[in-house]
Order: sequence, then structure tokens, then C-alpha cells
Amino acid sequence: MKAYLDALINYALEKELIEPGDETFVFNRLLEVMGLDSVEEGSHKIKRSLANILDVLTDDAVKRGLVDDNIVARQLFDTKLMGVLTPFPHEVKRKFTQHYFESPRSATDWFYKFSQDTNYIRRDGMEKDLRWKYQGKYGEMDISINLSKPEKDPKAIAAAALAPQSGYPKCLLCAENEGYAGRMNHPARQNHRIVPISLGNEQWYMQYSPYVYYNEHCIVFNSQHRPMKIDRTTFDRLFEFVGCFPHYFLGSNADLPIVGGSILSHDHFQGGNYEFAMAKAPIETELTFKGYEDIKAGIVKWPMSVIRITGDDCDLLAELANKILTAWRGYSDPDAGIFAETDGVPHNTITPIARRRGYGFQMDLVLRNNLTTEEYPLGVFHPHRKLHHIKKENIGLIEVMGLAVLPARLKNELTRLQDAILAHEDIRSIPEIAPHADWAEEIMARNEINDDNIWDVIQKEVGFVFEQVLEDAGVYKRTDNGKAAFLRFVDYVNAE
Repeated sequence: MKAYLDALINYALEKELIEPGDETFVFNRLLEVMGLDSVEEGSHKIKRSLANILDVLTDDAVKRGLVDDNIVARQLFDTKLMGVLTPFPHEVKRKFTQHYFESPRSATDWFYKFSQDTNYIRRDGMEKDLRWKYQGKYGEMDISINLSKPEKDPKAIAAAALAPQSGYPKCLLCAENEGYAGRMNHPARQNHRIVPISLGNEQWYMQYSPYVYYNEHCIVFNSQHRPMKIDRTTFDRLFEFVGCFPHYFLGSNADLPIVGGSILSHDHFQGGNYEFAMAKAPIETELTFKGYEDIKAGIVKWPMSVIRITGDDCDLLAELANKILTAWRGYSDPDAGIFAETDGVPHNTITPIARRRGYGFQMDLVLRNNLTTEEYPLGVFHPHRKLHHIKKENIGLIEVMGLAVLPARLKNELTRLQDAILAHEDIRSIPEIAPHADWAEEIMARNEINDDNIWDVIQKEVGFVFEQVLEDAGVYKRTDNGKAAFLRFVDYVNAE
């Protein structure tokens, strides 16, 4: 066992998590976590991956009854081991600041690598996700089957937003997670570090997502546990952030259930060093907003309803964004199925995304509406029932931009479906894949399938479903009537 403890210490030295001279102190701390007084001396050295080292040490703890043999307990334990190796918050802040003085990119490069080296971002987990590209009519979208998180039910997400605050930390985004030991219903965070930033003269923090849906997927969150709210200050903060980190975009989920992503109880943004398909999509209809003629504006060629504004003046852009938001909050168009509220419950909001364009700034404003009806109890502008066999979850910021985050169940289901199609089995008689039966018939009708192309065909067809998911979520449909309705809203903004 000493060889594996030594290997873990050598890893920490190599990654500069600890310094030469710390070895004995760290070794004794690891012994404490392992519940050992001592270990037998060993002369051999091993060179293993971090994941393997942690697995062996955790296996030993399980064997001795120190840790229960389940995935949650094991992760709580191996995170505790990594917490011994993770520098104090003040050291992380100091290094991030030093790198920032060199350049913003140097700071984020260092912090992103650090978050992987501490195993907060699990490199082995990143490698398990299935990812591919789908070339559709709106550009090259990203498709992923995420194996890190369970599929969520939209009603549960909405209920969580209304639930009373309780527990410590109050949610997964609170600053109090830094160094927290975790519990069976809350992940361990001893190896988690955050860096402070100021937005709008308020204290915010930046961290990376442990699930890494895309490159350098960061989360920027308020120091206070307060509900999300999209308003003028939101636009100012987004522009301030991309001014400080010009190689990153930053956006916000909408602030209403169904269209608002997963955590509505804590004000936060998501960003990173990645260009999504939506950011590459062109303007298809140019717009002019009265009083803002110097701002380039237009409707984006995208399945969802997006107004893009571009200019050099952040204050002016934020002012126009707020004007559009304010108009949309109170806007109804019964002919287009859009209602600002029903029975006093608001339905309209916006998903905003900010980025740099050269020396200028750009913001995409995605119009959202969370109306529900008897026909569409999960949302009128939400994936419709026909598509639920692939995607039932809320369409949040990441997917709005063109990256499908599909549930882990699909990995096995699509493999089984592939085999059933090739074997000419009765898909409706197989419970695991019966929900895919209608879709499978459509796939077989559209494609000539053989052993060599079956997986390529399924990947393409999953991408096509995601394209339809986003079209369902668009408040203005991509028809002549939909475009006319969209322009009626623009006229309403100009009349305000």
C-alpha cells in the first residue's frame, strides 16, 4: 500500500499541488484518511494513472470496512484523499492572479488544468461520454450522451426552484461548497476551489463545471444564495465578464421554470472557451431598432428565436437588450400562441449570451416562453412528446446554443436498438427500446442500413431529433407565419 501512497505523493509533486519538503506531512495526512497508523515499507515504485491509484487505495479502504462499496461512498472517499493534496484557497487565488497579470488566457489555462489535476474535473469521466458532430440545416451541432449525471424531470426541476432553502451548503453552487466533505446526497468538494471576481461591484466567483460539457466550461456565480433574475444588471455583468476574459463567452439560463435550466435558486452564469453552432449561425433578417441605429441587429438563422445585437458600446448594447427584454416580458400575440401571463403567472423571459467580436461586443437574445397547456403539460415551447424517447429534459443555455446533452440511458438503448434493427427483431416487443419503435421505423424508411453504416445512421438521426427539439423550443416557428409574427414583435419593440 505504501507504493500507492508514494505514487499519489509523486503525482502531487509532478502537478505542483505540493512542494518538495511536504512529502512527510502529506504522507501522514493520507495515512489519517486511510485510517492507518502505519504501512509496511516497500522498495518498489509504481507508475500508474491517478484514477488507478485512487481505485486501489479506495478498494483497500472498502476491504477494511472503512468505506461502503457503492459509487457514491467511493467518490466521497477518493475526493477526501485528493483534498489532502489540494492547495489552500488563498494559494489558488494568488496563482490565478499572478497568471492574470500575464494574460487572462494564461489565468484560465492554469485554473482549468489545476481543476483537472486535483481530480475535481475527472479526466477519466470525460473520456466516457459519447460525443459526435451533426451537420444539419443550421450548421454543425454538437451531440453528447452524458454519462455523469442522471436525467432530470422538468417538474422536479420546477419544484426544486420553489423549495424552501435548507441544509448546508444551500445548493451545489454556493461558495460554501469549497472544501466541503460532502454526504450521500451531496458531492464531496475537498478538492474544489473557486476564484473571486467582481461584477457590477458585487462579489462573484468563478469555477469550472465538474461535468465539462464543452471546453473550459466555467460557472460564474454570486456570493449570495439568491434566485436567478434576468434584468438590466444581467446584461451589464455579462459584458463586464467578457471584457475581462475576452476569449470566453458568458451566458445565462432563463429565469423561469421549464425554460430555465436546472438551478434557478442561485444566480449564476455559464461560459467557456468554445464557439457553439449558434455563435457561427448567420443573420438571416437584418433589423433596425429605433434610437439604436448604430447597433447592428438581426434575426439569427437558428431553430430557436434569436435576436443578435453587435456593437462597440457595452452600455448601449445593454440598454437595447433591456428594452427588448422589457417589451418581451409584457408581450402577447394570441395568433402566434404567445401569452405574457396566464392567471397572473409570467411566461416570457430571455436567455442572453455575450461574447467578444474583435474589439466589439455581441449578444444573442433568445426569446423564451414557458406556457403549459393540457396538450403540452411540460411546456408548449418544450420538446414535444414524440421526441421524449430521446430528449425530455428542459432546454437550457447549453442546448439553446447547439449542444445536445442527452441522458445516459441512451448509450445502452441505442446499442440495443442498433442490434435489433440489424437482426430484424420486433422492437415493440423489447421493453428497453420499445419507446424508440416509431422512430426506428422512420429511420429504416429513410436510410439503407447495413452492418457498416448503422451507427453512423443512428448518430445522424439523433442529431436530426435534436434539431427538432430546438424547433419545438422556438417561440416563433420557421414558417412564413412565424417570421411575420417575429417581425410583429420587433415592431412592438420599436413602438415602445
